[in-house]
Amino acid sequence: MAGRSGTRAPFCDGLSRRSMLQVGALAMGGLSLPDLLRAEAAAGRRSHKAVIMVFLSGGPPHQDMVDLKMDAPAEIRGEFQPISTNVPGIEVCELLPRLASRMDRLAVIRSLVGSEGRHAAFQCLTGQKVLNQPAGGWPSLGSVVSKLQGPVTEGTLPFVSLAPRMRNAPWGDPGQPGFVGEAHAPFAPNAESAQLTLNGLNVDGLRNRKILLDGLDRLQRQAGQSGALEGLAKHYENAFGILTSSHLVNALDVAQEGPEVLDRYGRGAVENAGYGDAGPLRNEYLLAARRLVEAGARVVTVAYGRWDWHGRPHGTNFENARDHLPQFDQGLTALLDDLEERGLDKDVSVVVWGEFGRTPVINKNGGRDHWPQVGCALLAGGGMRTGQVIGSTNRLGEHPQERPVHFQEVFATLYHNLGIDVEHTTLPDRSGRPQYLVDPIHRPLPELV
Repeated sequence: MAGRSGTRAPFCDGLSRRSMLQVGALAMGGLSLPDLLRAEAAAGRRSHKAVIMVFLSGGPPHQDMVDLKMDAPAEIRGEFQPISTNVPGIEVCELLPRLASRMDRLAVIRSLVGSEGRHAAFQCLTGQKVLNQPAGGWPSLGSVVSKLQGPVTEGTLPFVSLAPRMRNAPWGDPGQPGFVGEAHAPFAPNAESAQLTLNGLNVDGLRNRKILLDGLDRLQRQAGQSGALEGLAKHYENAFGILTSSHLVNALDVAQEGPEVLDRYGRGAVENAGYGDAGPLRNEYLLAARRLVEAGARVVTVAYGRWDWHGRPHGTNFENARDHLPQFDQGLTALLDDLEERGLDKDVSVVVWGEFGRTPVINKNGGRDHWPQVGCALLAGGGMRTGQVIGSTNRLGEHPQERPVHFQEVFATLYHNLGIDVEHTTLPDRSGRPQYLVDPIHRPLPELV
């Protein structure tokens, strides 16, 4: 409880009421106790449909990556040249040579529309807008999948977010469960601390949650509470044991990969990108995503870098691109290669996007500003028909010219790849009203499925 001074009153052992209430969320990663206890005995793995979503925090510049406008005036065209890919007729930025050599495994959307212009991960995680939400709020993709499909096998967690805590909190949103309930919130091992070990992920942070469980034990003993609290503590202890079981910790511990695999992905940077308010360019997150899918996760989300490039004094759009794009090129292609080599590429869909595109005109500081009118996305795997471009923009990259693709069409495609029928599937919101997963006017992209 908050006192008049605004501070929180602790219990007799120094553990605040808020901390005690957070034991469940921290120890269980948002999963209900029955869900966790059913997962107690880890079994063998089987191939399953999954999604890896890479969120480019801040909005990537479509016209400097996959939709270069060489016929536009200099103040729009920018500094980069296009290069050919291994699919005739498709070109991408010169800073993406690895992706260019694997274009047959990618689908490029150049006409992504429907952005509400909000500087947040919410729309990329849910497919929905923040305004006018139903009772309980829109659930993220991973929470919906957790609700509809549950764990793949015993001892697995359906939804994992690797988004670190960011100073700009809406970018670091791990994904909200909304009206499907906290039992389907993501397990977010990075959200409590952006600290990284040399191996890329703070695996020890999982074990450190034992402090909260010890605090609950002290509270029970010192306050002389009833057996009900004692039983609750026992359930939390069991749940904690599952979360720190070897299969989950092993999946997060990318150091178990050989050095050649780590080198293939590229180590990335440990410091937060850009102005220090976003996540790091940490390619080991992409490797961890593959390992988590192999360990049974159905949806893994990654927040990658800082793409909000308004210009000096924080570097021009092009200076930032020269920093980000080569690391992105290396990490994403390593993920695609890894999935293919392990026979996962037909089952695992990969989507890469940000919340909007960037202005066609380069501003006076050498940056590009927010541009919700059109953006881009990359898709791969999942049995989709790749090696193609979907949609186009006009000569200046301002608006869709052919085949505008809505955010919700991408979501419908991802649900389809997971085996979920968006045309008929509904879930009740907190008022009991059935809600479709996407607006009924949107369907999976026929070009891909």
